[in-house]
Amino acid sequence: MRLFEGTPFDRPPRCERCGELETDCQCPPPAPEQTPPDRQTARLAIEKRKKGKLVTVVRGLADEGSHLPDLLSRLQSACGAGGTVKDGELEIQGSHLDRVRQILHETGYRIRG
Repeated sequence: MRLFEGTPFDRPPRCERCGELETDCQCPPPAPEQTPPDRQTARLAIEKRKKGKLVTVVRGLADEGSHLPDLLSRLQSACGAGGTVKDGELEIQGSHLDRVRQILHETGYRIRG
């Protein structure tokens, strides 16, 4: 006799939606919930990096799903510059504070900085 035989801990896990075993379940994964732009505040700053290079940094945005890479590509094409997503922050090469502020405002974000 096993220790948890006949208890809920002994039974294999089942899907909450269809009731099948989790190994046999064919349900699609739930879509990730995203915070709408009007509930997020973007904090903008220009930082100086090595060798005097300037970088425009966008902080304070929720990192949910593929939201930040899509926003970064839009900002990069608007500014004509490279950039990256690091630790939940968007970094765009160069001093593009006005353009970034305009794009984020059009998208619906609240802006500080």
